[in-house]
Amino acid sequence: MFTPHTDADREAMLRAIGIDHLADLFKVVPAKHRFPDLALPPAETEMEAVAELQNLAWANESARDLACFLGAGAYNHYVPAAVDAVLRRGEFLTAYTPYQPELSQGTLQAIFEYQSLVAALTGMDVSNASHYDGATAVAEAVNMAYANFRGKRAKIVLSPALHPQYRQTVRTYSTDSPLQLVGDGPESDLNAGPEALLPLIDGETALVVVQYPDFFGRVYDYTSLAEAAHAAGALLCVAINPMALGMLKTPGQMGADIVTGEGQPLGIPMSFGGPYLGLFATRKEFVRKMAGRLVGESIDNRGQLAYVLTLTAREQHIRREKATSNICSNQGLMALGSAVYMSLLGKNGLRQVAELNYHKAHHAAARIHDLPKYSLWSGAPFFNEFVIQCPLPVAEINDLLLEHDILGGYDLSQDYPALTHHMLVAVTEMNSHEEIETLVEALREVSNG
Repeated sequence: MFTPHTDADREAMLRAIGIDHLADLFKVVPAKHRFPDLALPPAETEMEAVAELQNLAWANESARDLACFLGAGAYNHYVPAAVDAVLRRGEFLTAYTPYQPELSQGTLQAIFEYQSLVAALTGMDVSNASHYDGATAVAEAVNMAYANFRGKRAKIVLSPALHPQYRQTVRTYSTDSPLQLVGDGPESDLNAGPEALLPLIDGETALVVVQYPDFFGRVYDYTSLAEAAHAAGALLCVAINPMALGMLKTPGQMGADIVTGEGQPLGIPMSFGGPYLGLFATRKEFVRKMAGRLVGESIDNRGQLAYVLTLTAREQHIRREKATSNICSNQGLMALGSAVYMSLLGKNGLRQVAELNYHKAHHAAARIHDLPKYSLWSGAPFFNEFVIQCPLPVAEINDLLLEHDILGGYDLSQDYPALTHHMLVAVTEMNSHEEIETLVEALREVSNG
């Protein structure tokens, strides 16, 4: 631990509060607990500490060192240098929640721009800023739907093709609540499309939650599902991969009421699991039930453009069990990074990156499907992820791929026992043609071995 105060500094502070020794500050703590032996290692210089941490870091292998074909919710995309350059500016890097908007115009404008970009990307009326990650955003959508119906509807239909961690988070949030979660049980047909959810929607349903593309990478149009949900008086939530919206129909065009998503693909590095960014957008009619922060644009008393926190439900802070949600924090720095990324690429740039993902993934899928003993699990359209049925357990294959400096796909048997020997493969713009061919040849070698 680095302590910046000199002995003279400490003596001056002690004199100011009227005591002679630092130990006197802890007299109220029982003597046997005051100064326990922490068994700390010997102190090191800064140079020695940096060297030790560097050695520890070198033990890790990341997507910079390996050809990465692992996705399942976190993706290896290129992050332009300008994103990090903006994030490292002191006024953003050290900023916290703007409780006094008049003193935080730059931060508020950044949030406003982020909200505007997310709303445009998803085809929705309004976006908040923001949630912790894609999983908590889905859980907050469930909370919002339940609050919207004032607890009179408690049935939540979860697609089995919704990310397993999202479903786990919803269950954590709903523990000991009246919510009834259906649709994703072990008897679910994983090959079925969204039409399999239709019989589950009835007058007790508050929300139907699907993913776009789904966890297996498949792309479905949810327009009919939205119509069925609305006919029963329920809402539809679509959890997105925002990168896919660079080329696909928006959830807003399908009739979605709530759109959530993991914002990591939008200029946020994988960072060994976080911090990430939970996207959340909805229709104007539901805005007062939406958790999180909302920044609006206004005019001050001098006629100048001003940004303010608006429609921020203070009940989130003070009403506890009566609140729609108690989430009021904002992943501000990550939201800013994604806003910089989206504004840099623009509509055309985002489409170009999405198309690179799409075409490279389809090339890889075709090459792997042609290998003996490998086959595509689904014939449904997909974006940049697809499921391959393999001749061996995926864990064994991934161990062998690692010997070729390849980070293999996700082992689906971890979450879906029925999908033994099934690998979820992700391909992004970062995967070169040479890397794809290396993967194909390594898989061929594995099957021949």
